[in-house]
Amino acid sequence: MAIRLRTAHTADLAPADLHAVRDLLDDAFEGGFSDEDWDHGLGGIHVLVHDERGLAAHGSVIQRRVLHRGRSLRVGYVEAVGVRADARRRGLGGRVLAELERIVDGAYALGALSASEDGAALYTARGWQVWPGRICALGPDGIVRLAEEEGATFLRPASAGPLDPAHELVFDWRDGDVL
Repeated sequence: MAIRLRTAHTADLAPADLHAVRDLLDDAFEGGFSDEDWDHGLGGIHVLVHDERGLAAHGSVIQRRVLHRGRSLRVGYVEAVGVRADARRRGLGGRVLAELERIVDGAYALGALSASEDGAALYTARGWQVWPGRICALGPDGIVRLAEEEGATFLRPASAGPLDPAHELVFDWRDGDVL
């Protein structure tokens, strides 16, 4: 079985590629992938894995900002990771993540993502660590605590080095789910 991995910026994906990615994510998330979720996964680098049936797996990394201890850090935020139902348990999610991690490690101060209960084991097995501190966002009316994201936000330290969980992470604001 031939597996082909491709990386491309959103601007370099044809409309048919984007349509295939959206279809895959809608199926992978069983209808729980919103228009805001889709928007969050665009504007960065996509990793696409194709097999003999077509698009089998996808993930993207987009740039965000997080404030920590008075520093503004450039974050490679992992989004829209999904694997076609019939292609699961074949290591394709790991292949997507390996490429996303390479991008994060080479271009960002740290990596971050918000994991579902189903996805948490994959990220933990790859060395991502749950952030033990407070999670916030800089909203239109100031800093807002995102308590529901605490315990589900994973980090991958890159050039930023270790972060102090006694100090909150304050992410940039966006529509839909902030994280």
